[in-house]
Amino acid sequence: MKNPFRVAVLLAAWCMTLSTSAADDGAATIRKAIANKLGGARIEAIQPSPMPGLWEVQLRGSDGPHIIYTDAQAHYILSGSLYDARADRNLTEERLQKLSAINFNELPLDDAVKVKRGNGRRVLAMFSDPHCPACQRFEQELAQIDDVTIYVFMYPVIRPELADHSRAVWCSPDRAKAWLDLALRKQTPTAPTSCDTPIEKTLLLGRKLGVNSTPTLFLVTGERLRGGLPADRLAAALDETAGVRKN
Repeated sequence: MKNPFRVAVLLAAWCMTLSTSAADDGAATIRKAIANKLGGARIEAIQPSPMPGLWEVQLRGSDGPHIIYTDAQAHYILSGSLYDARADRNLTEERLQKLSAINFNELPLDDAVKVKRGNGRRVLAMFSDPHCPACQRFEQELAQIDDVTIYVFMYPVIRPELADHSRAVWCSPDRAKAWLDLALRKQTPTAPTSCDTPIEKTLLLGRKLGVNSTPTLFLVTGERLRGGLPADRLAAALDETAGVRKN
């Protein structure tokens, strides 16, 4: 009599092989159908999405990763966010956060303004333009968070004609205070702009990392968060990563 456990294992392996083969065939069909319709974007991966019958296509363009969705035959293409209504989650945004993650340890933190509150145990990097309205609103949320170290990469892309304000922040005796005076309190710094500043290097770095909106945040895990978050949500995200990197 055949060993029933061995039979079950063989059947499971066979089913897994069939499933993998079907997924590979489906991905190949989609890739062939849409490869020439993406305006230069590169297909990085194709896989079934959480929604039955819908496939996720991961793309990489000049401005970073994107996700589109299609049916198994690629007859229809959807561009937008896929939500899990039961869990109130934006599944597309969550995937993009993973796909656009960076190596936090490779950030040139010496080129950032360091703002420390409390014991600074929770760490965050931020690309921000002090004259960006969304950045100014987000500073009000950040002001509510204690025990945090924020590395601010000044990224004057919204009002580039006012980039000297960021240079003046860097040349100030107390950079953290000068940054908060400018970005939070809208007080123009008075320091001269004759010192060497990392602003040009930061602009190049931001483009390299695909930072195309401000504020853009990076957790110590490398996860990217676009746009400001309410203070409670950001604090929760920081708590989850607080032990990853010691400040």
